[in-house]
Order: sequence, then C-alpha cells, then structure tokens
Amino acid sequence: MPDNKPRSREKHVEGKAKDVYRRGEGLGSGPVGSGSSPRPSSSGQAPQSGPRTRAGGGRSPILLILIVAVLYFVFRGSLDGSEGGGLFSDSESTGSESGYGSLLPSAPTQSPSSSSSGSSAGSLIETLLGGGNSWTGGGSSVWSAGANTGTLNREVSPQARDKFTEIAGDGSDQVTVMVYMCGSDLESRSGMASRDLAEMGKATLSDKLNLLVCTGGCRQWQTSAIRSDVNQIFQIRDGYLVNTGKTLGNGSMTSPETLSGFIRYCVENYPANRYELIFWDHGGGSLSGYGYDERFARGGSLTLSALSGVLRESEVKFDFIGFDACLMATVENAAMLSEYADYLIASEETEPGIGWYYTNWLTALAKDPSMPTLDVGKQIVDDFIANCSRQCAGQPTTLSVVDLAELGETLPKNMSAFSTSLKDQITGGDYQAVSTARGNSREFAASTRIDQIDFVDFAERIGSAEAKQLAKVLRSAVKYNATGSSMTNAYGLSVYFPLKKLSSVDTAVKTYDALGMDEDYAACIRAFASLETSGQITSGGAGNSPYASLLGDFTGGYADNSGASLTDISSLLSAAMSGDLSGLLGAGGSFFSGRSIEELQGDAVQLAGHLFDASQLHWQRNAAGEPVLSMDEAQWALTQDVALNMFFDDGKGYIDLGLDNVFSFDDYGNLVPDLEGTWITINSQPVA
Repeated sequence: MPDNKPRSREKHVEGKAKDVYRRGEGLGSGPVGSGSSPRPSSSGQAPQSGPRTRAGGGRSPILLILIVAVLYFVFRGSLDGSEGGGLFSDSESTGSESGYGSLLPSAPTQSPSSSSSGSSAGSLIETLLGGGNSWTGGGSSVWSAGANTGTLNREVSPQARDKFTEIAGDGSDQVTVMVYMCGSDLESRSGMASRDLAEMGKATLSDKLNLLVCTGGCRQWQTSAIRSDVNQIFQIRDGYLVNTGKTLGNGSMTSPETLSGFIRYCVENYPANRYELIFWDHGGGSLSGYGYDERFARGGSLTLSALSGVLRESEVKFDFIGFDACLMATVENAAMLSEYADYLIASEETEPGIGWYYTNWLTALAKDPSMPTLDVGKQIVDDFIANCSRQCAGQPTTLSVVDLAELGETLPKNMSAFSTSLKDQITGGDYQAVSTARGNSREFAASTRIDQIDFVDFAERIGSAEAKQLAKVLRSAVKYNATGSSMTNAYGLSVYFPLKKLSSVDTAVKTYDALGMDEDYAACIRAFASLETSGQITSGGAGNSPYASLLGDFTGGYADNSGASLTDISSLLSAAMSGDLSGLLGAGGSFFSGRSIEELQGDAVQLAGHLFDASQLHWQRNAAGEPVLSMDEAQWALTQDVALNMFFDDGKGYIDLGLDNVFSFDDYGNLVPDLEGTWITINSQPVA
C-alpha cells in the first residue's frame, strides 16, 4: 500500500465453503436487482462452490461495497467487541473444614476461551477493524524502534533510588509470597485458579519460602478444600493446601479491607526480608483497576487509588508486585506502585486464561532464596510465554519486568516534558500528526475501547526530542520483556491515551489527580479529546444515506459538509464550552471546561483547515466499468482506516455480509474493492 493510504488486511483463501443463500422466505424486501438466487441442494445443504471460500458461488455478483472512512477527527469506536462474561453457577461449594485438602491435578492442556480480561480473542469485527494485529502501524511486523524482547538488562540508571528490599545473599534470605486469588468466573467456569494452585503444589518448596494464598470471589470453586462463602487463607506445603484457619469474612475480594487483612496476616505470621505480592484475577487497566468478584458482581473493581491506599497503610515494601491478570503493565500503575515495590511484573495485553506458570520459578526461588529479583522475573516471563505458545497458539501474549526504583525517579520529569510538548503540538495546528501516531500505535484490548497503547511505540511515532527521550527512559526501566510470536510494538509499558471512548477522559483525569500524577499529561489528553470532540461536532455525521448506491446510483448519496464556515465551527465550540453539547457521541464533554476562548478559536482554525469532503465518498466506474473510489490526496491524508460493507444480491433482496477491509489501489491512486466473490467463513459457513 502507498504510505499515505490506509492499509488492507492480508487475505488468505483456502478450502471449499457453502454458498450464500437465505433460509425460508427471506427478508420480504421484494425483487431487487437482477441476480439469480442460489438454491440449496437436495440434501438441504448449499452446493459446494469450488476450491476457494466463496460467497455466492459465482451465481450472483456482489453488487456494491459501501465505504466508511474513519477520519482523524471522527469517532472510531462504534464497532467494539463485547466484553466476555462468565457462565455463572448459582450453586456454592460448602468446602472442607479439614486442615488438609489435596490439590487438583493439572487441567487438560487445551486452553478454554476465557481470558483474564474476560475478552481473550475479541470479536471478528475487532480483528478486522483494528484490534489485535490491525492493518495499521500497530499490526506491523516491524518494531517501530527495534524489539526489546528476550534481553535481560541489569543496568540501572544512576538516578534510581535504592531498592527497598535488601537481599542478604548466600541463601540466607527469607521469602514470603502472597497470592491474592480472586477466583471469579475464571475458576467457576474453567477451573483456572485450581489449575494454578496445582502448579504451585508441584513446586519443591523449602522452609526459606512461605507460600500463602487468599481465596475468594468465586461462586463455585473446583477444588473441594476451598469454600465459596468465605474468604480463606491457605498455605501451600508439601503439595497440599493447608488451611490456616484464618478467614477474612465474606466480603468482596475487591474491597480494600479484604486485601489489607491478607497482607497484615502474612506479615505478622510469616515475617521475611523479601515479600512478593501477586494479584490473580481479571484486570482492566489503569482506569478500571484490578479484580472482579463473581459473588459481588456489582461491587466494582479495586481501583489504582484504592490499591495505593491499602499498600500505604500496610507499611510493607515489596520486592515485586505481580499481576497474573490482564492489562496491568501500565505507566499509571507502575508510577503508583513505585512507592511500594522495587519491581512490577505484568502484561500490557490481555492474558490467555491459563495465566502464569508457577512451578518452576517457585522451585528455583525456594532453592535459592537469595536469587536476584530480575532472574525470578525472567523465569516467570519465559515460562508464561513458552506455556502460552504451546497451549494458546495465536493468542497475543506479553509480559514484562519493570524496575520501579528506576522508573519512579526517571519518569516524572521526562513525562512532563513530553506532555507539554505534545499539548503544544496538538493545539498548535498539528493535531493530525498526533492523531495519526495515536491511531497507528500498538493498542491493547482494542475491542473493549479502553484506549491503552504502548507508550514507547506512541512516543517513537510522535518523534519529537521529548518523545524520544521519554521512549529511552521507558525502555531503560523495562528490564525484561517478552511477547508471543505474533505481537510487535509491545515494549513493556502501556498508557491511556483517548481516541475511541472519550467518555473515559474525565475518569482518567480524576484517576491521575487521586494518584498525584503529572498534571501536564492530564492537560494534554484533555486538549486532544476536546479537539477530537470538536471535530465530531462539526463533521455532522455521514449525511444522507449511502444505500442509494446499492441501486446503481454512482453519483454519491452523501451530504457535502465541505462548506462549513469558520463562524459555524466557532459557534459550535462555544456551545461545547458552555456545556450544551455534553454527552455528545458518548463524550462527557467536561474536558472543555477551563479552556480559553483563544484555545477554542485555535481549534476552530485547525478544524476549518482539515474538514473531510464527504462529497468525494462515492463510487465511480473506471474504463473497465469497475467500481473505484477516487479521492484527492488531501482527503486520503485525512483518512486513517477503511471498512467495506458488502451486500449480496440474490434476486429477492440484499444479504448484508458485514464488514471487511480487503482492498487495493490502482496505478491512479483509486481504491479498488475486492470483488472476487470470496468471504469470511467459520467451518465453511459464510458469516457476517
């Protein structure tokens, strides 16, 4: 694809498939078009259509394709995948009152579809339209600044503070590992917590390592020794769950009081000079935080600010804090945790349901309790990636080890400089470059629209001196990073930057304020969001319906919004400033508050100079009579993504096959749709 054009996904065609045909009486839309209707065979199945996956079997042409140009000023998040919930059971385990309970054997090697985020694979639309390995920069097979995977970096910046944990050495250290295991639907549905407990039970432990597990948050545990009606504390010893007899009530595992009670019990009863804390469950990133308690589904998660409060009150300094949960390797989380721990081990992306593999690193640490934390982290990361590649092939996987003692000192100044520079770029007439960099950056859990992107990738795409320095600081703090083979541009730490769900901007600003984070970054994302919303206001939507083009009207069908005036734009921005447009397009709108009229007028100048001419969004016939989309280069520069909506004319009406993004460009720069007659199938059945 030309560099200034959106990218098509790569298409692979294999095998045979069923024809597209309607069941029963159809849509009742009457005889539209001239195509013949495919018929099912006498067996009731559609006839086979040859060696390729086909839609229509060559009997009836795919009449036309509609285009959706996703502009850098226009909302991009309407096609999100659903967040996966659990298949909940109403029954509860009575558990065992005995002191010992045998651990379950390892679960079958086939991975279930669950994920620690509740959305492991996303949706088909998410895959096609920008999630996972999208066709934009985030899905490139080339790392934006060179891969940083597989290399352990033991160097420490001279600016870093001293480590909280002093390792005595010579095997004389005492280690207490705390696993806060909120089982949730991952356990009740798929037994993932029991599986990890079994891995812990297989580890060869010693009296130098105490392994404590707090269980709760699940309607039905698949290990009989664990009760579902109360939060319990177990010690894992000699391959068994040893019931300590200590319970933490029946409240939510996302309650600060429950977590605080667990940490306090472990420190008082199993004192050590090395404390490790692991959070096991779902993760939602910087804005949502950690945890989903299945028994208290409406209780919410443990936010970063609430987590910070618990850790502050505990007065415990941790060797490492790990998240066997999705999406928690964020700059916001790391900056908060830098006050309480030396290292963070977490994933930028959603984790496959099997999570970490516990046996090897626990065995190694028990054998040598003086093992350097970086080596422990490397073992955790390597085992996780290797296990996922065997059992969850194709699922995106990431895990990194971050030096919080370094990041806590090097990040604030450099992030402030980056934020100030980026805000000046956004408000100074170069919003387009920032939006393009944001849209092309590696995005995580794209279908959920949480707007978390890899911070190094984003900074490298911005390319300013401040951005490059920030990227250098981040890469230095990530001491070890590994990803699955299909993942690129995941350097170890993500950040929230709005684009798809502007209603979360206010939440982000409040989160930053509660954590005492840099105000300059909050101002930066507010400036970006206000200008993006201004663009949504002035774009006025898609205009008239494009469906007339299905009837052969190649003259357009879209309203022309290119005549909007600077006065109109300024009026709309003033209305936004006054709050009249709050709630528009899902945006809370309060991030307009505090902006001066001069800033809003500057926004208006940008908008007036970058309006997309929707009148160009129509199909034309080339010399061969084929439909092409022809736009001038200025319009292509404003276009980031393209989605094609395919309709199949079977003689009775139109079957909407859904959205895809397979296209090409001819020698004249025109977009050429894919009309070869194939479509996406699952088990040989064409699907929308």
